[in-house]
Amino acid sequence: MSELATLARPYAAAVFKRAKETDATAKWSQSLAFMSAVLENEDISAVVDNPKVGKDRLLALILDICQEHLNEENENFLKLLVHNNRLGLLPSIVKIFEAYKAEDEGYVEVDVLTAYALSKEAKQNFAVTLEKTLGKKIHMNVTLDKSLIGGFLVRAGDRVIDGSIRGRLQHMQKALQ
Repeated sequence: MSELATLARPYAAAVFKRAKETDATAKWSQSLAFMSAVLENEDISAVVDNPKVGKDRLLALILDICQEHLNEENENFLKLLVHNNRLGLLPSIVKIFEAYKAEDEGYVEVDVLTAYALSKEAKQNFAVTLEKTLGKKIHMNVTLDKSLIGGFLVRAGDRVIDGSIRGRLQHMQKALQ
């Protein structure tokens, strides 16, 4: 995984730099997400992975699917990825681009796993607490995970906060061994 990030980082940095220069970070974000979603489709993925499909045919197919969602610079970027056999890096490029965008805009993407659904009020209180803890504005994505038994697990970039019953049980198990 880190190898993919290492390969994707220069592409993401270049795209982010260009997006900032043209004041189009939101448009690039949408276009990259759309291209990535297209490539996640099973049928398209099979075509991308098929060595019998030439670069020109592959590029024509993807451009045809994405035509209404891409501008000229987006198309040129897609051509570059296809030409350099780096189309598989697109999900990593999107993730790194979004991290650069979040850093630039002063917020952090936070994934929260909870054992039970949070009420609207609990979600707001939790968001305020996380903002104080992390020292930044947050965009919080909440997902239910019954395997946590109780509590929460927060992932914000490289930082993980494990306040789950499952995590506490694992910690106790290690301590007892």
